[in-house]
Amino acid sequence: MLIDSHAHLNMNDFEKDLDRVLQRAVQAGVVNVVSIGIDLDSSVAAIGLARQHRCVSASVGCHPHNADGCEPSDLTRLAALASEPEVVAWGEIGLDYFRGYSSPEGQLKLFKRQLSMADDLNLPVIIHDREAHEAVYLTLKEMGKGEKKGVIHCFSGDLDLARAFMDLGYFISIPGTVTYKNAFRIKDVAASIPLSHMLIETDSPFLSPVPRRGKRNEPAYVRFIAGEIARLRKIPTEEVARQTGENARSLFGLTT
Repeated sequence: MLIDSHAHLNMNDFEKDLDRVLQRAVQAGVVNVVSIGIDLDSSVAAIGLARQHRCVSASVGCHPHNADGCEPSDLTRLAALASEPEVVAWGEIGLDYFRGYSSPEGQLKLFKRQLSMADDLNLPVIIHDREAHEAVYLTLKEMGKGEKKGVIHCFSGDLDLARAFMDLGYFISIPGTVTYKNAFRIKDVAASIPLSHMLIETDSPFLSPVPRRGKRNEPAYVRFIAGEIARLRKIPTEEVARQTGENARSLFGLTT
């Protein structure tokens, strides 16, 4: 009963074979995939996919890469879309100081605005944090502690940072990088944090896990991530799938 808590199903990579991709996911034991919005158009598309496929849920939001181009009218429309029954979270939002596609000032302003909107709408948030650990943490800390605030997607920090985010009420999502041979930091996190605070994700079509590294990622491959976490923790893969699935259902209010 696996749940892929983060995938970009509306990207062009899946344009020709999405039905087969989802069929393989179901065959691999995946019961739900959260398809992520990164701007207005992709949020609309994610909702559309969720309406077409029972195993798909949607999120809405504006990614930090798109911060400089996000208009107030976009946020108004996203807020309206957030009331759709297919929408289970607000995100992917956050800060990305690695790519620099939008200004740090613009990213931070939009991040805070979207956090406030998600809070008003009582939606959990999906957080992007790349090379911006301190700024993301301090921003989330300003919002205050609470249960099931959201998830730190594709976690890339160390164990201390994971514990700090968990203390604020956030889940930690483990991506396919945990299967990489020299990814010692994420392996340490996956082996050490409480399973009750963990989600798993593919971030499809990116970050394919071993043994599919170098190829397009897809939700079915979340099983390899669960398997590696189980190996690191010396527990059955079924236990990882069960607990991370329960966590995703609890956070996102999933019924599947």
